[in-house]
Amino acid sequence: MPDNYSFENIEKKWQKNFLSRKTFQTSDKFKKKYYALEMFPYPSGNIHMGHVRNYTLGDVIANYKRLTGHNVLHPMGWDAFGLPAENAAIENKLHPKTWTERNISTMRRQLQSLGLSIDWSKEISTCSENYIKQQQKIFSFFYKNGLVFKKDSFVNWDPEDKTVLANEQVIDGKGWRSGAIVERKKLSQWFLKISKYSDKLLESLTILKVGRIKSKSCNIIGLENQRVVKLILRLTITIVLKFTYTQHVQIQYLVQLLLAYLLTIRLQNLLILLLIIKILLRKIIIQIFQKHQLDKKIN
Repeated sequence: MPDNYSFENIEKKWQKNFLSRKTFQTSDKFKKKYYALEMFPYPSGNIHMGHVRNYTLGDVIANYKRLTGHNVLHPMGWDAFGLPAENAAIENKLHPKTWTERNISTMRRQLQSLGLSIDWSKEISTCSENYIKQQQKIFSFFYKNGLVFKKDSFVNWDPEDKTVLANEQVIDGKGWRSGAIVERKKLSQWFLKISKYSDKLLESLTILKVGRIKSKSCNIIGLENQRVVKLILRLTITIVLKFTYTQHVQIQYLVQLLLAYLLTIRLQNLLILLLIIKILLRKIIIQIFQKHQLDKKIN
């Protein structure tokens, strides 16, 4: 490679060429379609190496699919709506709109300098009026079709950012951004009936080969083994009713099963139910063996 190779000038030249020729926009000349989408970045101000890694990996896949004859849709967007943006704006004494749009402009320029094969004509922002309008249309459709409901539920509450955190955003009991100790708080909120389609969603995850990603996706959908849990529970109840010999013991075991089931659903942890079932089955087997031995003595 020549010593005077100018990365900046050559990359800018070809990036400008790609943009003018609309190289990375979708094209009808390819029949096979492929949608390449990485998670939208939160416009915090500047991209970091985590962004570079994430979007480079996605770019490799998008380019590979183009080279194999696919009509690739590879857009970019900004996860720009919410209390973290408001808190940052307050801290920097700026209007949230000004703060967010300034950061988006900076991060867009930085991402474009990487030469990623992104179709910037499809760029969206979750804080734009048009995006919110479309989101409200979708919500209205779900509501009319009985796919959303409202109820009180506990959430992970960050007292410093004054916002709700996902389980993945709580690290060692603290908020991933603020570092504040997370509280359990009961709030009235809307829910989507994802569980209605959990079987189909979980079935579609079988194509994933990365266990960690699959596990997280399953947690988002709901308890991974929900159907299996109910089946195991029914079988165990049948065993309890058939092989325990006093009503007192039956009630005791059934109450233990019920509590284990509720804890399993509450904590999204199948191991709790399996542990209790293991203990109960061991007790039942011992009781059956003891009764058998007693019957042999009597006979």
